[in-house]
Amino acid sequence: MKNQLAFASLLAVTSCLVAPAALAQTTGGGSPQASSPPPAAQTPPEQAPDQDVEISAPGAGGDDVGEIVVVGRNIPNVVRSTPQVVSVLSAEDIARTGEGDIAGALQRVTGLSVVGNGFVYVRGLGDRYSLSLLNGLPLPSPEPLRRVVPLDIFPTSVIGSGLVQKTFSANYPGEFGGGVINLTTTAVPKESFFSIGASAGFDTETTSELGYTYDGGSHDWLGFDSGERKVPNFILDAGNNRTNIPTGQVTQLTNAETTVLFENYHIPPNFSGEMSLGGATDVGGARLGIIASGGISNSWRTRDTVSGVRSIPSTEFRRVVTDHRALVNGLLGFGAEFGEHRIRFTNLYIHDTLKQGRLGAGTGENYESPINGNAPIMVQNTNWFERQLFTSQGVGEFDFGDLDVDVRGAYANTKRKSPYEREFRYLYDTSINDYRNTLNGGTYATIAFSELNEDLWSGGIDLAYDLNLGRPFKIEAGYAYQDTDRTSYRYTFDYILPGGAALADPYSQLRPDYLLSDANIQLNGIILRPSTTTQGARAYDAELTVHAGYGQVEGEIADGMRVTAGVRYETADQTVLPTDGQALTTLSNDYWLPAATLTWNFAPDMQWRLNASKTIARPQFRELAPQLYLDYDSDRVFYGNPFLQDSKLTNLEARYEWFFGRDQRFTAAAFYKKIDNPIETVSFQVAGSNNTQINFANAPEAELYGAEVEVQKYVPLSFIDSDLFATRRMVLIANYTYTQSEVFAGNQLIRDPINPGTVQRPANELFVSGQPLVGQSDHLVNLQVGFEDTERLSQLTFLFNYASDRIVARGLLSSGGLPPIVERPGVRFDFVLRQGFQVLGGDWELKFEGRNLTKTRFVEFQDYGGTTGIADTNTYDLGRTFSLGLSTRF
Repeated sequence: MKNQLAFASLLAVTSCLVAPAALAQTTGGGSPQASSPPPAAQTPPEQAPDQDVEISAPGAGGDDVGEIVVVGRNIPNVVRSTPQVVSVLSAEDIARTGEGDIAGALQRVTGLSVVGNGFVYVRGLGDRYSLSLLNGLPLPSPEPLRRVVPLDIFPTSVIGSGLVQKTFSANYPGEFGGGVINLTTTAVPKESFFSIGASAGFDTETTSELGYTYDGGSHDWLGFDSGERKVPNFILDAGNNRTNIPTGQVTQLTNAETTVLFENYHIPPNFSGEMSLGGATDVGGARLGIIASGGISNSWRTRDTVSGVRSIPSTEFRRVVTDHRALVNGLLGFGAEFGEHRIRFTNLYIHDTLKQGRLGAGTGENYESPINGNAPIMVQNTNWFERQLFTSQGVGEFDFGDLDVDVRGAYANTKRKSPYEREFRYLYDTSINDYRNTLNGGTYATIAFSELNEDLWSGGIDLAYDLNLGRPFKIEAGYAYQDTDRTSYRYTFDYILPGGAALADPYSQLRPDYLLSDANIQLNGIILRPSTTTQGARAYDAELTVHAGYGQVEGEIADGMRVTAGVRYETADQTVLPTDGQALTTLSNDYWLPAATLTWNFAPDMQWRLNASKTIARPQFRELAPQLYLDYDSDRVFYGNPFLQDSKLTNLEARYEWFFGRDQRFTAAAFYKKIDNPIETVSFQVAGSNNTQINFANAPEAELYGAEVEVQKYVPLSFIDSDLFATRRMVLIANYTYTQSEVFAGNQLIRDPINPGTVQRPANELFVSGQPLVGQSDHLVNLQVGFEDTERLSQLTFLFNYASDRIVARGLLSSGGLPPIVERPGVRFDFVLRQGFQVLGGDWELKFEGRNLTKTRFVEFQDYGGTTGIADTNTYDLGRTFSLGLSTRF
């Protein structure tokens, strides 16, 4: 297929179920332990009696929590009693998986899956039900289609640990559906170090294969624009006022650098590099530390996508997409420890850019309604998506004997810029046997400019007091504040001739850069007109302000029995204001959110947990904003619904845990969730076009239930009569999650997602009762089989991952009865080899990775049944990837 499009010139994880000691303080704000060293210097975790895992999370009194052991019982080694169900990834756990970003590492945790570009789903619940925190503080998302932060922008080198808590406790924010993912950055190192590393890799479907690229600017390899994509003021004025842009100003736009698509038969290999350093010193009675790190990576991915009914070749549309991703990150942290008090000041910067070239051909972009009869259409796109995240955080964790005080505050900013989104459509004209672009169709040549800016201020204080009642018992209370402000605009323009005239031959047969050359623009009087097909608001302002307070008690109520119970009160005001006269959306709600967990340590190495709670999920800004957006990964457009409501969840869980050896365990759990007003993505065909659009709607009710099992076992290999195996062991880690969900829809009237302001329909005309929630897989399987040395760094790990089919967007019954769009993740097999050695006085690490060895395809489809059968919506081959890295620490 790539050769057919050669006319471009025309156009891991180990999820340690810990109750901390290693958690050092999960419920509590987590007085930090010393940081783990960077990957190059990872000491085998088996050497130390306990892994030091640094956790900084909401709450106070962490030191005491870590030491509570119920009377007469003992959970051995690093796994001690904890008030909640959690999974923890230490730096060693992350390193074993070999993943380069935290999203990849987290998908190895029981019940977690990664969908799209780094969005983590907990137990099949969508990303809106997952909460991401950094050092216990919220982050704004640079992605306009999501509320949560895509976790693939966090390199593992800047993360000291990752905690996943699946049961709600009152010290966490109330938007807690499936779970919370709390990332902790490294702080005060044990000793001074300097680490540097680099890696290179290739993808069998991309590297040295045909792809499509465009020039852009001289700094594109860094992910920064060098001025070619600067947005002129006249674009902003015309977009805001919906006025035409005259010929003279149209010629001022950058043309060839953002328009000409090139064939590239030698797509470069992937590469990355990182450097980190840190140190600590004693000054008076305090220990001061600093840690800094920086990294850069460049990766390429080419997708040969296909859509169309498999049994009807004439409906096929194929598109080759080449993504060039450049990521730059930096971390600067300061820490101080004095007595039992700790302070950290963390600054994190991440800049993530995707440069995309796309070329497609077929009878139509979606098979439902081929345009231009059966004559081919050719579509070319060049895009630039620039995302940036910056946060500055201060955390103080103070221990005054029986009283513990945690204070947190942060400012965070995210930006997303997408200038010069260009699209050209050429129709094949049989009368001349050639492709033409007459510029009279409105959407035959378009250009879009969009920008999003979001500021987030957050803070809180947590108090914990030990009651000294003879049994471990304490009370906790806290207050949290969050204020989020977002501004967003998207201006789309069509290149047209005045009066809607058609561009004459031979000009209509020119390739895109000649078509829009200054000479052709001036000769034919081409102007830019605000797109008449763009729906809704061109821009909007949004705000979310949350005040929350909680009270919680925790302690031992009888021998072997521990309880944590509390309630959180949250009040929130959320507004979305379109700037072009559309109605203001306002959601103002307050909630009492109770939570309780009972832990019964009925045997020295076994315990039961029971949890019940109520939580919420608010609509995301993008789900409320009546503004059209293109998702570059799925090639679908999204549009918000200003009438969405909050979702309310009731959560129940029962869990059995058996810790049969140091860092060895068997756990089994059953869980149930009832969701009122779940927000679902729904797909429909836009009237009068062949485009599939995604909107949002509240279903009346849904249920989710399931079970999960996890086992971790170490098998010493010393029984083999060889010195080679004297210090080696086999690592067996397996987890399985079974989930079922159902959406219930009766005659309740709900807002129609196509026309929510004017139309209400019975819910059963929009939803099929019994269908699962969007994003839910029935089966999730993770298996790790590893061989490692207990005395030095030497690991070989095989990783197996499977996820069953899941709905991406359900089809609206009122739009022709479209079936849901389904993704088939399938089976994936990887391996990671890590070998340490010493040279020139430094500790070195050699890492070799192989990913997707099964060469599993990305498959997305709709099943129409009958004679139509299966229709692909976005299906392509995923290559095998291999990388080799070398790092050192001095």
